[in-house]
Amino acid sequence: MVQQQPEFQDRLEAGRTLGAALTHLAAAHPLVLALPRGGVPVAFEVARALDAEMDLLFVRKLGAPGHEELGIGAVVDGADPQLVLNEDIVRQLAPSPNYIRAEMRRQLAEIDRRRRSYVGSRVAAEVTGRTVIVVDDGIATGGTVKAAVMGLGKNHPARLVLAIPVAPRDSLAEIAPECDEVVCLTQPEPFYAVGAHYVVFDQTTDEEVIRLVREARAFGRPRRLPARAPSFRG
Repeated sequence: MVQQQPEFQDRLEAGRTLGAALTHLAAAHPLVLALPRGGVPVAFEVARALDAEMDLLFVRKLGAPGHEELGIGAVVDGADPQLVLNEDIVRQLAPSPNYIRAEMRRQLAEIDRRRRSYVGSRVAAEVTGRTVIVVDDGIATGGTVKAAVMGLGKNHPARLVLAIPVAPRDSLAEIAPECDEVVCLTQPEPFYAVGAHYVVFDQTTDEEVIRLVREARAFGRPRRLPARAPSFRG
């Protein structure tokens, strides 16, 4: 059995390759949303390639009553946060509306804490009416990414694009109907783990996220035209 070589040296290289596959979206002045932490280096290179604004997108699972490890849904960060429920599990467990609201508030508080730790007081970017590109370093089961795009879809972006370096075909097939476009560089079969497709797949640190978010502020800004010399008429 021949062992397949990893396609990407690291997340930054994956982002550069992904950015090259997304140049057709540059004219739309898209918003690139990174799923922290691993998606941030990938999204940084995508944003650089497209000269696009970059922000972070946080998704937090809502735990079931008495069984927090079991997700009844998720809350998706943004200027207008959205609740995405797993209707099958909600029907089975029948959590009360009060419980769901309280759990949503708890997870939103955690999202706010994490956002502040990475970007300070900067508010989440508005997605309504914009071309939005959601980026992660890869997909395994796809639960977080699916919740992310479903939540974003409720805020009516003009176009919703999922861009990822690697994912299994079955997971991607479940998510694709929620998007206007999916760009995935490789869909290996069989699929074992996202990290198997990177030579270097170290955990992305908080410090790296903070640095890349800060550097990405230079992207997507309006460019000032050179000042024209005044003309004088006699």
